[in-house]
Amino acid sequence: MFERPSGGNVAVLVGLDLGRRNDSESLQELAQLAASAGVECRALVRGSRARPDPALFAGSGKVEELRQSLLEHHADLAIFNHDLTPAQERNLERALSCRVIDRTSLILDIFAQRAKSHEGKLQVELAQLEHLSTRLVRGWTHLERQKGGIGLRGPGETQLETDRRLIGRRVKVLKDKLEQLRERRSVQRRARARRDVLTVSLVGYTNAGKSTVFNMLTHAGAYAANQLFATLDTTTRRVYLPGAGNLVLSDTVGFIRDLPHSLVAAFTATLEETIHADLLLHVVDSSSEVREEHIAEVNRVLAEIGAADIAQIFVWNKIDLSAVEPGLDRDECGKIARVRLSAKSGIGIEYLRQALIEAAASKHPLEDQDHARNAGNCAGT
Repeated sequence: MFERPSGGNVAVLVGLDLGRRNDSESLQELAQLAASAGVECRALVRGSRARPDPALFAGSGKVEELRQSLLEHHADLAIFNHDLTPAQERNLERALSCRVIDRTSLILDIFAQRAKSHEGKLQVELAQLEHLSTRLVRGWTHLERQKGGIGLRGPGETQLETDRRLIGRRVKVLKDKLEQLRERRSVQRRARARRDVLTVSLVGYTNAGKSTVFNMLTHAGAYAANQLFATLDTTTRRVYLPGAGNLVLSDTVGFIRDLPHSLVAAFTATLEETIHADLLLHVVDSSSEVREEHIAEVNRVLAEIGAADIAQIFVWNKIDLSAVEPGLDRDECGKIARVRLSAKSGIGIEYLRQALIEAAASKHPLEDQDHARNAGNCAGT
């Protein structure tokens, strides 16, 4: 028998086709998530079922195939592209003699690695503890020997070994601290509202290029990388545009399919910058073959947090990868609805600035009578 490596960083991925659309794309996304978490993925076990098995999620034959794959590839971690119940995780770990995590735990781990600000760390810890509290029925013995690892990073072993009552106390402390930070943000927003400054929030699917667009407009130097969830902490900058004056631009966490509800809830304080924005710049990876599904997923999360009715301008990014010409498209009312650009190269940036100038003018209609009359003709559309 080989000696399994420690740390939980060598994995086999598991994806069962349960009749969902874009299953292959979802599995590719899982591989990207695992890579973002620092996991070396050595194999993929696939299968299909009409419905999950209550005990093991997969059937006994597929679990045996997974066990053999883990042994063959010297892997010590199985990552399921699905949400597992506590009982399923426990039964699978017994059958496979290794750690088993689901998609939600993987995303939580990435968030734990990437959160840099005090507020971001508080939000991640809250989401992790609320997720873990549902799994206390498993007991802590299997965690004691893991020494952390993918899916358990953040609160730390000592906290993971506490009982539900102590976790509940910590959750309350975290919620109180986040409420204080939320109130501080509210005060800042009220001050901006008194100055009547246009507030713009960047939203979009993870890795669509939001932070690159943000840096292009603000020269802020925010971290941007070709990886999922490169940005977790909201960054806000004031930008001056000739013809528009000052505006406030915020870069926020990216969205993803099946984003855990606990994360959406925990990041409410951060996402409030989106909820209270005057305008959303919805950044889309124009080179993606599933961009329409990504747009729908982002809009679903926006509806969940109460931001569905905020005006959007689509930013068709990465046109250098999709052979699309830079430019802009207007709706039937003459308003800019979409801008085509490459944030990486800067091609088309002038069209985005034009869109922001027009948005600022619509916030102060008396300063632009022609724009006001045009907008009035489209009222209620």
